[in-house]
Amino acid sequence: MTVASPEAPTASEYIVHHLGHFSTAHQVKIIDFSIINMDTIFWSVFTGVLGCLLMYLAARKATSGVPGRFQSFVEMIVEMVEDQSKSVIHGDRSFIAPLALTVFIWVLLMNSLDFLPVDLFSALFRVFNLEHVFPHHRVVPTADLNGTMGIALGVLVLMLYYSLKIKGLGGFLHELVAAPFGIWLAPFNLLLNVIEFAAKTVSLGMRLFGNMYAGELLFLLIALLGSTATAFGFIGHVIAGSIWAIFHILIVLLQAFIFMMLTLVYIGQAHEKH
Repeated sequence: MTVASPEAPTASEYIVHHLGHFSTAHQVKIIDFSIINMDTIFWSVFTGVLGCLLMYLAARKATSGVPGRFQSFVEMIVEMVEDQSKSVIHGDRSFIAPLALTVFIWVLLMNSLDFLPVDLFSALFRVFNLEHVFPHHRVVPTADLNGTMGIALGVLVLMLYYSLKIKGLGGFLHELVAAPFGIWLAPFNLLLNVIEFAAKTVSLGMRLFGNMYAGELLFLLIALLGSTATAFGFIGHVIAGSIWAIFHILIVLLQAFIFMMLTLVYIGQAHEKH
């Protein structure tokens, strides 16, 4: 898609095209749980498999001697995750620490897809004459609220699982109706605890989605700036694109770290008895 061509879409049409999903060819919705966004599922699975492959290669090539750059990088990440899980979780971390590492690597890889050129897949589909098959395609799974809420729901399941495992069914149900204000305010306590679980889940998904969606939208606006036929527009596109790409590296890393830490904190709270 060449924005500067005579038959090119307007700026709003260009943005709508890139923010649409493969399964929502005629509409752009921020969230719709009634529709399965196949592009989000594909890239989520792709990055998950890629993350597992990278960790497998790191473990297979690990040596007790002088480590290479890749091994050193992986060991640094593993040590960071281990230290964070140790500071939050007081108990058995044989599953939780690898879970936190998986979450960090997976979210980091999904976020990193935002660095691919915004028109890359449109150009490829046009070259292979597949534009009619894929009229819309969004690459970044974490820029889809359906995707981030799906991950957040998985964290909610883990919170409930560890609450039942650590406290038992009776202890968990008693905590729901007795904490924090005592058994005499059981209905209010239950409502408060249900809202707390819902708020944790929604905020976890919304935080990641909001940052990545805004970053993707800004990349599209910068791409539109470069489509202008003026020298100022091209120079502005290069400068703004370079600055935002560098800054976005920090956002990608930070959002993956925050998601991992909140997952640890929420699971850690499930270990605590009130």
